[in-house]
Amino acid sequence: MTEPARAVFLSYASQDAQAARRIADALRAAGIEVWFDQSELRGGDAWDRQIRKQIHDCALFVPIISATTQGRLEGYFRREWRFAVDRTHDMADGKPFLVPVVIDETTDQDAEVPDSFRAVQWSRLPAGATPPAFAQRVLHLLSPSQAHAPAQPTVAAAPAPTHRQPAPSPAISRRTQIARLLLTTVAVIGVGYFALHRFVVSKRPAAGSQNFASTSQTGAPVPAVISEKSIAVLPFVDMSEKKDQEYFSDGLADELLDLLSQVPDLRVPARTSSFYFKGKQVTVAEIAKALSVAHVLEGSVRKSGNTLRVTVQLIRAENGYHLWSKTYDRDIKDIFKVQDEIAGAVVEALKAKLLPAQQVAGHHRTANTEAYAQYLLGNQFRLRDTHDTNRRALAAYQKAVALDPGYAAAYSGLSNTEWRIADQSTAEDAGYQRAAAAADKAIAFAPDSPDGYWARGLLRYAYFFDWNGARADFEKALALDPNNVRTQVDYGLLLATLGRMPDAIAMVRKAIGLDPLSVEAWRRLAQLLLDSGQVPAARDAIDRALDIDPQGDPSGVATAVDLVAGRPQEALAASQKRNVAASAGFGLVGMAMAEHTLGHAAESQRAHDVLIQDHSSVWAYQIAEVYAWRGESDKALEWLERAYRQHDGGLTSIAYDRFVAGLRGDSRYKALLRKMKLPE
Repeated sequence: MTEPARAVFLSYASQDAQAARRIADALRAAGIEVWFDQSELRGGDAWDRQIRKQIHDCALFVPIISATTQGRLEGYFRREWRFAVDRTHDMADGKPFLVPVVIDETTDQDAEVPDSFRAVQWSRLPAGATPPAFAQRVLHLLSPSQAHAPAQPTVAAAPAPTHRQPAPSPAISRRTQIARLLLTTVAVIGVGYFALHRFVVSKRPAAGSQNFASTSQTGAPVPAVISEKSIAVLPFVDMSEKKDQEYFSDGLADELLDLLSQVPDLRVPARTSSFYFKGKQVTVAEIAKALSVAHVLEGSVRKSGNTLRVTVQLIRAENGYHLWSKTYDRDIKDIFKVQDEIAGAVVEALKAKLLPAQQVAGHHRTANTEAYAQYLLGNQFRLRDTHDTNRRALAAYQKAVALDPGYAAAYSGLSNTEWRIADQSTAEDAGYQRAAAAADKAIAFAPDSPDGYWARGLLRYAYFFDWNGARADFEKALALDPNNVRTQVDYGLLLATLGRMPDAIAMVRKAIGLDPLSVEAWRRLAQLLLDSGQVPAARDAIDRALDIDPQGDPSGVATAVDLVAGRPQEALAASQKRNVAASAGFGLVGMAMAEHTLGHAAESQRAHDVLIQDHSSVWAYQIAEVYAWRGESDKALEWLERAYRQHDGGLTSIAYDRFVAGLRGDSRYKALLRKMKLPE
């Protein structure tokens, strides 16, 4: 058999799974590739597209017929049958394709099946018991000699199969607009999520949708050759009865991604990129091509009380067939064992290698499974980064550490959430101090985990202005996990703060190589490029972000680029739209600057007055930026001093911020840099 990758699609009702598994195992033992979905795969458009592709590409379609399939006009297997019938209508060469199998006493006379099923021989395999002769018949049908065999008449329950294999040809799916953009413009530059900058390190609005990249002068193209040892971990599907366990299914996929990213022999795109495709109408092949991977890991999770069913498939992207798949029925307390088994199976299947004496370790584990569930729930809320979701994340993390007072990962999440809540609303020192204490606990309880060092480094950088401490923490986190994208991003921004802009951009590029589809990444890259004087490149970078998500620039980086590029009317229009959205503060900043540039002094002052009235306790740095842009140096420096007293995170960009460049010759500006221990 010269083309085993495109062989048999096994279609069955979920109640017949045990018999279907016996048939699949027997065929695989004979060296036949079988597409056998063990996950009771979900319905919907994404499911339809994937199944259509598999049925379009398979050589033989094997519908399993039983009493279970009778009297049921709906069900996943019925859709598969319809797709298979559609395929037969398109086949004009008479090649064998349908191989019906009966696993009980159902006959072709009383079976409720499509007419095309009756036009071919059926094989009877009671309860899925599969003799070697059946596997040999399937091999015969798959052989090149059967390429033009004539169709056989129907013989009820006869053993001889009758349909032929079409010549393998890749399915051509209709890509959505976003998929086409992804496939034509993916690159390796940018920054990951939770990035900080003067528009983001302080008062960052809700995180938008995440992630896209592009070839351009801002980055290198994706290598033409895709490594065989590369894999994207897609978000797992919540198969629970109430569909209320998405946080858990997403969390499991995220944990597996974290485990696999520790294998030095594997290339694993980071979470933001892999999860970008969630809910989008894109095929596995398109996802793999966009992320430059040869394999995709997907699965589903059914959680009910203390029981857990996890189904996982490792898919070869170029043909859609499974290299490995398995279903785990376990008690929830065994969740970490399941994670380890899945990661180990993937490493073995891809023939990846660990370094001598290296062990892949989960950083987020606890003996208390409810604490783990609360930790995952906190992560789900935290990613949305709004005032409400951060409060809910905080409550979840607090429950986690109450259930397990030594739970390091939960303390890391607690630290980051306390910081965001304080930064977004209150600016109270007590919140930052609680964040610092939680980070210290995370490190104390898990000194070999990067999470606590990242959380403390972030706080030291964004609030305490402790550059040396932040650098030590970020470097320690990267030593423990060199592929930690968020740490790479934040460390890159620290380098920019310390006057090492080329190194900062290089670090950002390294981060986007692991997480190439991050809208947040492109925004941060655009800002760094703008501040370093590369305006056209900055425009290209922010355009890449907006290609992925038109709402992906809540902090107004595109407005900043327009202002510097001499396009104040465009900047004003965008800021006016932003002023009625959740990012109203950034809209006011842009309006005040754009109106000034257009010569509308009264309108500029009106917007600025509202900014001061509504946001002075947490937006002192942005207020100073407006004054500096308008040439009001005394007021700008007064508000910069206020920002310093408030520990405003925006000050981390003071040394390179394009908007305050006019202050750099002022002795008071230089004195502030010295006070902050920054290079002049």
